[in-house]
Amino acid sequence: MPYTKIENIDLIEIPKITDPRGNLSVVEEGFLPYAVKRVYYLYDVPSGAYRGGHAHKEQQEFLIPLSGSFEVILDDGENKKSVTLNKPNKGLLIPTGIWRELENFSSGAVCLVLSSGRFLESDYIREYDEFKLFKST
Repeated sequence: MPYTKIENIDLIEIPKITDPRGNLSVVEEGFLPYAVKRVYYLYDVPSGAYRGGHAHKEQQEFLIPLSGSFEVILDDGENKKSVTLNKPNKGLLIPTGIWRELENFSSGAVCLVLSSGRFLESDYIREYDEFKLFKST
């Protein structure tokens, strides 16, 4: 497995069409390096709660803050990086093998996730010690 480093992960600009009636952003086939197999969203996250706390063995995910803001803590097993998502025309592509935690959700925050795979529990690494072992192989 290629060793993904967090310094290679950054926000990606989503095309935006500006109009006096409101803006429109589009993610369509070919924008992401994978076909979208699952779409889900996080919302009504209570103050002080966090989501994530896992890595994926195979799946990639693209996170878009549709409303409000939240922080994504990325960890490649050696280094950590925090990215604030707060603009609906900027998303975060999280490749395989990166531990992520989402926290500091503002009131009304909505996080849309475009995933490269269907839900498969065996693809999740939910224990940090197991993640460190996975990264060392």
